[in-house]
Amino acid sequence: MATAANPTRDEFEALLNEQLGGADEEGFEGRVVKGTVTAIEGGAALVDVGLKSEGRIPLKEFARGEDDHGLSVGDEVEVFVDRVENADGEAMLSRDRARREAAWDKLESEFGEGKRVEGRIFGRVKGGFTVDLDGAVAFLPGSQVDIRPVRDVGPLMDVPQPFQILKMDRRRGNIVVSRRAVLEETRAEQRSELIDQLTEGQVTEGVVKNITDYGAFVDLGGIDGLLHVTDMSYKRVNHPTEMIEIGQTLTVQIVRINEDTQRISLGMKQLESDPWDGVSAKYPVGAKFTGQVTNITEYGAFVELEPGIEGLVHVSEMSWTKKNVHPGKIVSTSQEVEVVILEVDSDKRRISLGLKQAQGNPWDDFAEKHPVGSKVSGEVKNATEFGLFIGLEGDVDGMVHMSDIAWGISGEDALALHRKGEEVEAVVLDVDVEKERISLGMKQLEKGAPSAEGAGGDLRRGQTVTVTVLEVRDGGLEVQVGEDGATGFIKRSDLGRDRDEQRSDRFQPGQKVDALVTGFDRSKKPNFSIKALQISEEKQAVEQYGSSDSGASLGDILGEALKKSDD
Repeated sequence: MATAANPTRDEFEALLNEQLGGADEEGFEGRVVKGTVTAIEGGAALVDVGLKSEGRIPLKEFARGEDDHGLSVGDEVEVFVDRVENADGEAMLSRDRARREAAWDKLESEFGEGKRVEGRIFGRVKGGFTVDLDGAVAFLPGSQVDIRPVRDVGPLMDVPQPFQILKMDRRRGNIVVSRRAVLEETRAEQRSELIDQLTEGQVTEGVVKNITDYGAFVDLGGIDGLLHVTDMSYKRVNHPTEMIEIGQTLTVQIVRINEDTQRISLGMKQLESDPWDGVSAKYPVGAKFTGQVTNITEYGAFVELEPGIEGLVHVSEMSWTKKNVHPGKIVSTSQEVEVVILEVDSDKRRISLGLKQAQGNPWDDFAEKHPVGSKVSGEVKNATEFGLFIGLEGDVDGMVHMSDIAWGISGEDALALHRKGEEVEAVVLDVDVEKERISLGMKQLEKGAPSAEGAGGDLRRGQTVTVTVLEVRDGGLEVQVGEDGATGFIKRSDLGRDRDEQRSDRFQPGQKVDALVTGFDRSKKPNFSIKALQISEEKQAVEQYGSSDSGASLGDILGEALKKSDD
């Protein structure tokens, strides 16, 4: 389009629109455009971006170093148009804003693709640090600086390094980055590479990095493995510090590699010979060995027979006489004890031990030293409703049943004669080693007591005697032969043939009745039965006065027997 040498206002506007592609000047505001440096003066660069007037930009916005802006007249630069015209008629331009806008465009692209970005930590703010991302300022939280807490961030300041963008909001101008995410990703890549070089069963060396109560972390050259306390040795290890220390170089075996979690389990005892090989032959059942108590629990004590071989003494196998007692009151840690092998399970690596079996059964010892009929003495340890418990030699107890305390009185009255702590004498009536029971009798030592051979001298099984009722009980009658004879008991079922006759309340103390001696208990005390006497008399009557084919009734036979008796 031809123009005059001196164009009119309209013609000048048309030329300007043609040069700017038809856009108005207001459309330039808030945009990054290219301009040309027309002059450098007064610490600023004049830049022409095609507007009515040039813009003035401080040289420090172009600075690449101290007193080095790197600009020359005619250079083309990108600037941000803040305003087309200010109060002085100049365009307001900014190189920093242009750089930031360009940086934001680039960061948004890299954030969308999940790429790492490079930046420099240049300042400290509340809760973290500020990072320069080539013109854009980002926030680095303190927790995202490193994998582990960092005490001194000085070495990381003003050093170009990669970051990962966690979040960004261009409208608010917020960017949050993480250095820790980059380190974790890098470490994961290194772990994967190192794990690919390791195989289960491989023997390698490592340095103890950290020790905990349950084991130690060993550095295998860029990757850590866990050496659990149970894999340090076949013998019992109470704490890892008993075996290793921080900084120590260890030879370990790769026990297991978890591909999902990338965790490595290490072992030291796997490099030693297994002491459990051939343990059944070495420790046969019934053999006696000496070991050391290594640990005490509520259910028993562990005894080490040799390094790496431990057995359990269950609380029930610790003492013959001490029942329901905590194992700690019987043995102590580090104590040398003798034990007997009770059971060996090589597959489960378990050995059951017995402590009491190595000490001898006190019930056997008592039976050998005190046969039935021998005299013993001891202290009344406890009185119950059915008898007295007497403490005997060998820390065993014997029991005197209430019926064996005294002659001529009831069991309850006899119990009332003795108190806990009293010294008494008794005779051994029976020893049951298997059931750990000792039966004693005290009345057998009384003067004038019935003979043990005949319980009264003349009494024998099947003999008919007249007894006196001493005591009436619900379960039967306590009776005595004569005035100073043996005492015995008639059970309720032996009070008569008929059910009506089996009521003990139909008898009175002092009443005399006839009964048959049916036998003796282990203390030679006689047992009586009225029912047995009735059956015996009936049988004799049938034999004498009738037969099965005579046709006589039982009443006739008994009547004849009674008549004969009267005559």
